[in-house]
Amino acid sequence: AEFAEQHIDILMAGYTHLQPAQPIRFSHWLMSHMSALMRDAERLKEMIPRANRCPLGSGALAGNAFGVDREFLAAELGFDGVTPNSLDSVCDRDFIVEFLMWHAMMLTHLSQFAEDLIITNMLKGVEMDDAYATGSSLMPQKKNPDALELLRGKAGIALGRAVGLTATLKGLPRAYNKDLQEDKVPLFEAVDTVKDCLAIATGVICTMRPQPKNLMKALCPEMLATDLADYLVRKGVPFRETHHISGACVRLAEESEVSIDTLTLEQLQNIDARFEEDVMKVWDYEVSVERKSSIGGTAKASVQKQIDDCIAFAKTL
Repeated sequence: AEFAEQHIDILMAGYTHLQPAQPIRFSHWLMSHMSALMRDAERLKEMIPRANRCPLGSGALAGNAFGVDREFLAAELGFDGVTPNSLDSVCDRDFIVEFLMWHAMMLTHLSQFAEDLIITNMLKGVEMDDAYATGSSLMPQKKNPDALELLRGKAGIALGRAVGLTATLKGLPRAYNKDLQEDKVPLFEAVDTVKDCLAIATGVICTMRPQPKNLMKALCPEMLATDLADYLVRKGVPFRETHHISGACVRLAEESEVSIDTLTLEQLQNIDARFEEDVMKVWDYEVSVERKSSIGGTAKASVQKQIDDCIAFAKTL
């Protein structure tokens, strides 16, 4: 979040289907990934009360025959409470499966971040620090985003751990079975992987260098076609109509083999007479992003609120 705040003024191209869509702030893109990680942190916190139940005193399956005060033991050991059924206690591995599912989701989010950044790096929109990139054994000009590729690759392995242990549990009868010893390796590996991947992702973000000029190069006037439609909406024309009008302007520019922002006022008015001279102000990327001022939007104030909320949330962890 602090890195996003440092670069809040940088604009970049936003994509859907890997096609140029609308201009956004670089910080808005980065906070989109932070939003996913904030949900992951919330899920992990919500998991703790369910996992933090003490099974001590359950015996082999039937309970304890000597009046052990399970609640006293649980409190002394720092648990939130006791497990409610001794038979379930000895075979319950929900807390491990839930953690494995959580780590698969979290690493999926890191994988999406890594893929986004790999593409941005390919377009020279960011420069990766040498600590998180490697050269080629053959081609000296190469600077490969290896750390990001490794992050991306961990998500599949994580999902395999979660599915693997769940498959082990699905056929087990009640109480303890030796199959349950298979829970240790995926759990310990998951914890180590999460810690390592978060450290690597943090290092990548803190050391990468956005390239504002290259990010701006990816912007094109056609990305403001929606703003052209919005222009007429502000004059009272329904969007279902302005969408077709803006589409006709895009088509005219393509047929004329010119950029849409070079269409003259006369050409625009030939498509729809409600275009006026101030329509030429539409072709401004900064104006475009600043109009997206709703909560969660890409306007500067909206992004700053996302950053502030993220920093405040982090302090609660």
